[in-house]
Amino acid sequence: MKKICSLFRRLDDVAITLQPLFALAIRLYLFRVFFLSGLTKLRSWDSTLYLFSNEYHVPVLPPAVAAVMGAGGELIFPVLLLLGFQARFAAAGLFVVNLVAVLSYPGLEPVMIKDHVLWAVLIAYLFFHGVGRWSLQGFLHRGRIAGVRGNHA
Repeated sequence: MKKICSLFRRLDDVAITLQPLFALAIRLYLFRVFFLSGLTKLRSWDSTLYLFSNEYHVPVLPPAVAAVMGAGGELIFPVLLLLGFQARFAAAGLFVVNLVAVLSYPGLEPVMIKDHVLWAVLIAYLFFHGVGRWSLQGFLHRGRIAGVRGNHA
């Protein structure tokens, strides 16, 4: 029984050690997916406006406003997530962008919905578990703690 407990403790140590790498990998993946989508919207703005006017049915917002907000969200939130700065705000914003994309496009194929579900789960992971030590937030947090320790030494 002691060997089993020892094995589980070692596995837990490995998981804790690898968490920052896992969070960074998720941030890199989400950055690539959403930022490239935002760049595509910018590069073919006329097509983007056409799609938001005729294909995507974003509730409440005029198509041009929805296009600007969608492209802006896909360009700003992934950068914040990648850097690990204001990450919960960025994750919440990206979650909303992802959700609106699913709800506003009735022609979304089931295989594409699976992608959006995966992205939502990964975004939720970062929202609830944080972006890890290998982030700007982690760096600032470590600096703040070191500063507090330095002031009280």
